Amino acid sequence: MRETEGAEGEPGALDAVSAPDAEGKPRRTTRRFPLFTRDTARPEGGGRAAGGDAPAPARQWPILAVLSAVGLGLLLTALDVFRLGTILIGAALLAGAVMRWMLPDVGMLAVRSRFTDMLTYGVLGVAIVLLSLMAQPNPWLVIPFLDDTLHFTVR
Repeated sequence: MRETEGAEGEPGALDAVSAPDAEGKPRRTTRRFPLFTRDTARPEGGGRAAGGDAPAPARQWPILAVLSAVGLGLLLTALDVFRLGTILIGAALLAGAVMRWMLPDVGMLAVRSRFTDMLTYGVLGVAIVLLSLMAQPNPWLVIPFLDDTLHFTVR
């Protein structure tokens, strides 16, 4: 395929073009990867959570809610309220999983596909909550077979 310089100095294609893209420029139909990647596809549900006329923080409220709860959990953990702080961090991730499942557009909370995001946020949230509930001393949750497993492997 022959290539040439475009109007702005970008490499352009002379051959193998197909229907125009969103900007009206012909697209390449070759299966070869372009020399320079100019953009990536937005993940499913990655649109703005609020309209374009809303201020920037309001457009990204789902990720701001999750990050604010995680920040508060980290602050509580730093202030020696370990168990409640880590439970709040896990609950924030679980809330992120629920928002990713229920809301059509969640802005920057959408990183991968909807299923992968829900699975990642959910598994991490459940793991953090369970570990914080089982933390010593005086765990709020005791799972007997884990204690037996620990005694079998360590002692």
